[in-house]
Amino acid sequence: MPQLSLFDEAAGTLVDDASGRIEYVPGFVSPKLAAGWFAQLRVAVDWEAKRRFMYDREVDVPRLTAHFALPLEPASPRAIADVVARVTARLDVPFNAVGLNLYRDGRDSVAPHNDHLYEIVPDHPIALVSLGATRRMTIRSKERSGRLIKLDLESGSLLIMSYATQLHYTHGVPKTRAAVGERISLAFRVRPRGAGGVYG
Repeated sequence: MPQLSLFDEAAGTLVDDASGRIEYVPGFVSPKLAAGWFAQLRVAVDWEAKRRFMYDREVDVPRLTAHFALPLEPASPRAIADVVARVTARLDVPFNAVGLNLYRDGRDSVAPHNDHLYEIVPDHPIALVSLGATRRMTIRSKERSGRLIKLDLESGSLLIMSYATQLHYTHGVPKTRAAVGERISLAFRVRPRGAGGVYG
């Protein structure tokens, strides 16, 4: 059986071919600013514990979530507005939604997935800002003999995935037995009217 080629990536352009483009930018903001944003969002966001049906039973979603439409309402946490400003200054993309995930410890995770294509507008990327503890993301080609990227998402980093990557790759944050602190991710997307959901 063909074996996946395995990469532990650190920075830069990870994929740039017919399957799409993935770019990782550590140090997108300073550690001090990232820590400040994390502290604000941890207490200012109304985090939601969700349940969903899986394998014919209802289970807890293994992380807390929140969602904000863009442009933000005036009462939205200031830290989100600051992150939005930094991301839109870097990327000329009309993002209209940001989904937040709070990973409380190594037991919280997100299973490998690609975004539902009906929930994102074609030809626009997804941008992911990480705050707090470093967590590993796996990005796996859907091709049987394709590549597997292991990427440690540091606080203050930015991950950019083109629309095409959702056709050719899955991404997830696996559980870990290591002692890890809390992590917040902010995933920016261009949603069609009426679409929802938060992943990343």
